[in-house]
Amino acid sequence: MRPTQFSPLFVMTAAMIFTLSVAEPATAQTMKINISLPRDSHQGVAIDTFAREVQKRTNGRYHIRTFYSGELGDERESVEAVQRGTLELTYTSTGPIPNFVPEVAILDIPFLFRDYVHARALLDGPIGQLLLAKFRAKGIVALVWAENGFRHMTNNRRAINVPDDAKGLKMRTMENLVHIRAYRQFGIIPTPMPFSKLFSALQQGIIDGQENPLSVITSAKFHRVQKYLSLTGHVYSPALILMHEKLWDKLSEADQQAFREAAAEAARANRSHVDEDEKKAVSDLRNKGMSVVENLDKSKFQEVLAPVYEEFAKKFGQENIDSIRYYK
Repeated sequence: MRPTQFSPLFVMTAAMIFTLSVAEPATAQTMKINISLPRDSHQGVAIDTFAREVQKRTNGRYHIRTFYSGELGDERESVEAVQRGTLELTYTSTGPIPNFVPEVAILDIPFLFRDYVHARALLDGPIGQLLLAKFRAKGIVALVWAENGFRHMTNNRRAINVPDDAKGLKMRTMENLVHIRAYRQFGIIPTPMPFSKLFSALQQGIIDGQENPLSVITSAKFHRVQKYLSLTGHVYSPALILMHEKLWDKLSEADQQAFREAAAEAARANRSHVDEDEKKAVSDLRNKGMSVVENLDKSKFQEVLAPVYEEFAKKFGQENIDSIRYYK
């Protein structure tokens, strides 16, 4: 019996199919993750790193599709979708998180953290891990603490040098009751709105200003619609990578470890990007026409917040606040 002969075209096609099957298994499961900022931001670096590391650490069995600039919804909508299971993953600031996990609101107290070293050590330590565990009861798994950075005020009416300069300014805030209460104490008119609507609201003069970390101010190109930047550093803004709980529970222990390691790599890349933004953002924004106030007396802002601090002590417990404020 004559041996079977295969045409060169058949052999080449079979080889291509085999190569593709090795590179990306037919059983690869696709998941989606969403951020509110562009791809070239500190958030984009985080989810791109996460997607790459998940694929690598699971040998291609999981593929993470990345979505930017709020393509799948704003932060609150994305967290709700993860909670429901209609979205697998999201990267979000803690702005909307107290609406889901109230205990996290303590992190939003103004002037709670001394600097980045303090904030990162706290979140990576026992207190931060305890807070991550709170998400389980809400149908969400919090994989890691990442960050947005220290928040600063911008506006189009005047430079903010002292607390009185903020009085009467209509400023966009997140849907966060701790932020809103503090800003009202400054005399600011807080105006909660989704981040996706912020640029146009500033452009049209619907609001006077906003507050965000330098990484957000630069990546969102707020210099195009804002004249004044004051480095108030009034709130440290952490961020999180969140996953739908039931989906997480379906992962093997090995894959759960792979996802956690990928998230840790994403957080490292994210924080490194924030560090780079902090070094160059002020000079870049000045060169683009913004007036920047750098050396504020933050103690004056804290003095104005004295009545609010008393309310927060009753709400969160002074001992709990101090355990964060004086963490080393």
